[in-house]
Amino acid sequence: VIFRWWKISLRNEFRESRPGEIKESQEDFLDDSSLHIQIAVVFGAKVLEHVLNLCRGNYDFLERLPVPLLLYIISFLELEDIARLSKVSRRLEMISNSNALWENIVENLCDTITPEMKELAQEMGWKQFFFTNRLQLQLQLRRRRQRQDARNKNL
Repeated sequence: VIFRWWKISLRNEFRESRPGEIKESQEDFLDDSSLHIQIAVVFGAKVLEHVLNLCRGNYDFLERLPVPLLLYIISFLELEDIARLSKVSRRLEMISNSNALWENIVENLCDTITPEMKELAQEMGWKQFFFTNRLQLQLQLRRRRQRQDARNKNL
């Protein structure tokens, strides 16, 4: 584990100061509580926890993947698995409930999606659109058409 730092100051006495560096093996770092305190003060508890987990070999690669890649992977899961995945962490819950994921699921599972259906899904949310039964969707689409017709007549 290597930590480097630089002193930034307008004072003349620090103008020629060189960067500092601490090199420790992972085992030594795990045992050095004074260094833990310094890291927590400078970088925060989350960074310290992350570095400690790295040294212990506890690294969650799934949590570090970019959102577009996670969306792609999750889109292949069964619905029950997506529900379970949403309970794993806040980040995965957010992604599992995202409109982008559910739009992809709806487009993959439905034969045809009309532009009118797309507009309704964007209004109500793709996840809710997916879980709404066909009769309710038809009713909502009919009401939407009636409102648009009424607006067009008023113009």
